[in-house]
Amino acid sequence: MSRPSVITSSTLLLVAALGLSACSTASVDEAKQAANATPSADVAVAQLNKAAADLLPADVKAKGVLTVGTDPTYPPFESYAPDNKTVIGLDADLAKALGETLGVKVEMVPATFDTILPGLASHKYDIGISAFNVTSERKKNADFAIYQLSGSGLAVKAGNPKKLNVDPMTLCGTKVGGEKGTTQGIETLPAFSKKCTDAGKPAIDIQLFPTQDEANTALASGRVDSILSGLIGMGYASKLSGGAFQLASDESFNPTPVGMAMAKGSPLTPAVVAAVKSLMTSETYKSINAKYGLPQSVAVAPDAVDASGAK
Repeated sequence: MSRPSVITSSTLLLVAALGLSACSTASVDEAKQAANATPSADVAVAQLNKAAADLLPADVKAKGVLTVGTDPTYPPFESYAPDNKTVIGLDADLAKALGETLGVKVEMVPATFDTILPGLASHKYDIGISAFNVTSERKKNADFAIYQLSGSGLAVKAGNPKKLNVDPMTLCGTKVGGEKGTTQGIETLPAFSKKCTDAGKPAIDIQLFPTQDEANTALASGRVDSILSGLIGMGYASKLSGGAFQLASDESFNPTPVGMAMAKGSPLTPAVVAAVKSLMTSETYKSINAKYGLPQSVAVAPDAVDASGAK
């Protein structure tokens, strides 16, 4: 999630920032509960940006609420609190800050990842905030307000017995898991597999799961050899796995922008883009990054926020 092509291990000390020790005897569920129950740093309240708020469509102003589609299976970005109802995490804090900036409330609506973008097009959600990588393909059907950079990482069984990494040639003929609807599942893994077959090696056995939690469970139980997903999220999940799996390395593959999504040509886009631009230089954004142990280098410049493609 930093601008350099390689993310250092210090970036991944997310559990330490939350006061959580990943003991080998703790279960994943116990670790999650401990993480969620641990008091975190306070997040500064975002200041109302009247210029951005004035750009809100009249119906949103009247309603006073933005509905946000999110997949709460991907900590530290989004997950459930111990009540199994409240969505918490970095994206949840950003959504709240977005609402404060625009002078409206936000309602986090749980969904499976691959249904969020279609849900924007059908007006089920106003915004999607779920660690979306902003790709050229996604930009054909959605507008984005970019708020950080993130690359992919590979998680493997403890000790990495098959010596796997993000080099496709090490993955040929192995079972690699991912989450349905993700950039890794749709684009990266098929491209990796083609490199294998083009080189005369066995294709990658790509296995995609409805949620990231199910993919992680498959790795922990040995049903897949590795998982390709966002580096920061997989680093966090590895810390919570009780020693079941680990990152193959701290190397980040193909860092790409991460953004809040709106329907293509949405009347909300100008207001959201303006609000995110103001958040990028705010104490609120800095305190959110600090809360989750992320360096300020994850931020993008305000002039790089708008990925709507609008002329």
